[in-house]
Amino acid sequence: MRRTVIVALALALAAAGCSSGGSTTKASGVLTVGMPNGPLTENHNPFLPTSAAGSLGYRYQIYEPLAFVNNTRPAQEPVPWLATKWDWTDNYKKVTFTLKEGVKWSDGKPFTAADVAFSFEILKKFPALNNRDSLKVETATATPDGKVEVTFASPQFVTRNKVISAMVVPQHIWSTVADPTTYTNPDPVGTGPYKLKSFTSQTVTIERRTEYWQELPKVPEIQYTSYNDNTAQTTALASGASQWSYVFIPDYQKLYIDKDPKNHKIWFPAGLGIHGLWLNQTVAPFDNAALRSAMSDVIDREAIFVRGEARLFPKLESPTGMPLPAGDSFLAPEYKDLRMSVDVEKAKQKLTGAGFTLDGGVLKAPGGKPVTIELTNPSGWSDYLTVLDIIKSDLKKIGIEATVRTQTADAWTADFANGQFQGSLRWTNTGATPYEMYQNIMDGAELKPMGQTAAVNFGRYNNPEATAALAEYANATDDAARAKALGVVQKIMVEQVPMIPTSASPIGAEYSTKSWIGWPSEEDPYGPPQATLPNALQIVMKLKPAA
Repeated sequence: MRRTVIVALALALAAAGCSSGGSTTKASGVLTVGMPNGPLTENHNPFLPTSAAGSLGYRYQIYEPLAFVNNTRPAQEPVPWLATKWDWTDNYKKVTFTLKEGVKWSDGKPFTAADVAFSFEILKKFPALNNRDSLKVETATATPDGKVEVTFASPQFVTRNKVISAMVVPQHIWSTVADPTTYTNPDPVGTGPYKLKSFTSQTVTIERRTEYWQELPKVPEIQYTSYNDNTAQTTALASGASQWSYVFIPDYQKLYIDKDPKNHKIWFPAGLGIHGLWLNQTVAPFDNAALRSAMSDVIDREAIFVRGEARLFPKLESPTGMPLPAGDSFLAPEYKDLRMSVDVEKAKQKLTGAGFTLDGGVLKAPGGKPVTIELTNPSGWSDYLTVLDIIKSDLKKIGIEATVRTQTADAWTADFANGQFQGSLRWTNTGATPYEMYQNIMDGAELKPMGQTAAVNFGRYNNPEATAALAEYANATDDAARAKALGVVQKIMVEQVPMIPTSASPIGAEYSTKSWIGWPSEEDPYGPPQATLPNALQIVMKLKPAA
């Protein structure tokens, strides 16, 4: 998923006006999960993030991955699951999986290498199913000795964790489906420890299977409730009706933690993605690197951390944009100890050196025109709008007059992708390496003209050196070459500031230890804590009754 807390917020806004669901009590032995997604339509298709199974996350309790990866600690070794091992060729164009034996689907049929090969092939045949991972599969073959070989047209180093964490579906069912992109999967069959029990427009319940290829989880039943909005979800968390969720809570200490300080927990670790101020570099003077760097120098990340993101989005400190500690192992040596701080005088010196002048408190570009900027974001995104107000005030310190304009979410989405903006807050992609974050910001190979829809590089940053370094990183065959290329990318990020980083992108959740213990935490960061991510199954398998 590309957005975390922001996605929940947007979905909640879209669902405004719908009635909330769920009760204030829970059955004994039931784990209750909530999301602010509004009324549900029955759809258990595990490939589609918009299905009920995708938006609530129960797909990951029914369908299992080949392995688990920990995006909060990308350097950790993946945890084998349906695959016991995987062997990559040196060029990362081929991987061979050795599979777990004795696994059965919930309908009793054996899990085979043909199922795994089919699960990769279906992504190639139906690209719409491939939107979560965008895997460029060339071939997938079950070998006579029960292994699976998957080949790719280009090196997959930067997506290798996505490959090994791919979800597996049964060939004997999905091969008979005429169009898997529209299939609602009414009777989901998986290798996971749970099966569907009941569905309503507000609540989905899954129950533990009687047989499973490893020890059964301690949680006999999981109830997923789709609440009306953020307020309803927060109320459910505070009352204990919902034990597990991720939702933006502006005053989480008062509204959630203080309701049960002993048991109400929150953990929002950073992955390798960030939020930041994107500047349209087809619009002068924002094509000037000195101006972008000076703007970054005066932005108060501490205020953004405390006021804008309610301390939920981890503070961003490295001018490389690298979230820490997730990105510790990727930092170039020269940037290990470099940290951002507010420095107005440094910013003014950069501007003067680039031909800008401060005249009566007004910054003027080299041609003499006052520097102004319009900052835009959707009207409902309260955290982003608070951050824009902070940035507006900060930019005044160097004579830049900023205005804030709100739009509908649909209008903003279209304008941002088409380049119809001057400055706007948005997140980046995230992945197992910093490649996806940096590629999202500065890849010239994906540069779109103004008016055409961009999927990355929304600021239209055009630097051949950055494009070449990203390609070198993606196609490198050894760690030394990757480190060299990544060092170039980080140098460009620090010196050219193609996007102004503001905060780390969290992979967070709220959860209660009153009934269940074993959750991931800062002390035991075995995986991202969200119920809608693949690691949700890994979490449930570790949960135990609190008593």
